[in-house]
Amino acid sequence: MKLIKCENAHLENVLALYHRTIGYLENHINYPKWSSLHPSDQSIVGSVKAGELYVCMEGDTVLGAVVLSEDPEGYYESGDWSRELKTGEYLVIHALAVDPSFARKGIGAYMVAQSIEIARKGGYQALRLDVVPKNIPAEHLYEKMGFSFAGTKDLRRNIDEVPVFDLFELNL
Repeated sequence: MKLIKCENAHLENVLALYHRTIGYLENHINYPKWSSLHPSDQSIVGSVKAGELYVCMEGDTVLGAVVLSEDPEGYYESGDWSRELKTGEYLVIHALAVDPSFARKGIGAYMVAQSIEIARKGGYQALRLDVVPKNIPAEHLYEKMGFSFAGTKDLRRNIDEVPVFDLFELNL
């Protein structure tokens, strides 16, 4: 298994991964409240173009994907962070997805561990993220990986279904 920067050659398989994940969530407990609106094909393609999307591969098989960006996509200044950092001093995890057919095999934990290494090697002081409140699987994963809760806040994203988010951080 390896986590690599997504290239255009991976794009079709990565889009299919997110579509399968959204389809699965729509028919089960949709903890992150994902839909075709988020993460959208447009946002995924944009993340690839920006060099922010990473893909977890085993051979030619896409097992998962994650976006690592300096853009918090919201009002992160409201967080109860343990350290005051400016945008660009921390890296943000977005849209972490594991193919449902490979769930519960440690792929999410592997991708988070690799994301931590990418942040360290990039000279970032922290890794931060937000999850939909009561997204129990995500919260357990991040806490298991050493992240600390940093408050439930309105990130001013203007999403009616998700007015607030739970914030987490890992200082490096």
